[in-house]
Amino acid sequence: MAYSGEPLRAEDLLFRPQHSLIDQSLHSKMGATTTNGDGFGIGWYGEGPVPAVFKSVDPAWNDRNLREVAAQIRTPLMFAHIRASTGTPVQRSNCHPFRHDNWLWMHNGSVAGFHDLKRDLMLAVDPSLYPDIEGSTDSETLFFLALTFGLTDDPVGAVQRAVGLVEDVAERHGVEHPVQMSAATTDGTSIWAFRYSSIGQTRTLFYSTAVEHLRALHPELEVLRELSDDARLVVSEPLRDLPGAWQEVPESSWGVVRGGHDDLQPFTPERSHAAV
Repeated sequence: MAYSGEPLRAEDLLFRPQHSLIDQSLHSKMGATTTNGDGFGIGWYGEGPVPAVFKSVDPAWNDRNLREVAAQIRTPLMFAHIRASTGTPVQRSNCHPFRHDNWLWMHNGSVAGFHDLKRDLMLAVDPSLYPDIEGSTDSETLFFLALTFGLTDDPVGAVQRAVGLVEDVAERHGVEHPVQMSAATTDGTSIWAFRYSSIGQTRTLFYSTAVEHLRALHPELEVLRELSDDARLVVSEPLRDLPGAWQEVPESSWGVVRGGHDDLQPFTPERSHAAV
């Protein structure tokens, strides 16, 4: 889940919605697994330029520290993620979101055959960035490949080049359909979201309808009066069953949320930049 808008308390985003992220950690309806209990993480922006992160290997539904922290955090931009391991160890460094300087990244999906592709992908990471990799996941590797290809200057192009490299390396290793990716990244001002898979059957991703339109559709809901007009959410699953509240990100697309304005464009991997 990614939120951007007027500062809200983290608990209003994590715990209050009908189908909150905490509920989804136990009862996911659209994810690859129903239960996501292999850790969680939140990242948020506050007083300084570098976001804070809070991660744990405990299940999100059973972490009392998360409830304590969420009741006190008020932020205009927050990332939150619940994890179901695809084979890598359950450890704090493998929990999302991942951070580098003022950037956050989280990824829902996998790189097929990562065990066999890992060496080649790691060698493609810029040597100056490599020491900052803390964990062992395909998700963090994808983040550092995007940083290598210029994420801070050209987020969309960098992710397209990173995905293109993964597909090139996978082809050389005989791995079919390697990329499954719904992902989000932010610099603390804008949020970029991506939905793409090599097979064209990507996990779900939604963005919220403009708040002023929702207020017109559902004037009875007090919660909508608490949100600013520029508030936006990007989620893997809708947080409540509210007609007209959610728009699905199209297959093979990227979008950006910036100051309450949305833009959607096609996502096409760039494979010409793959390492030899």
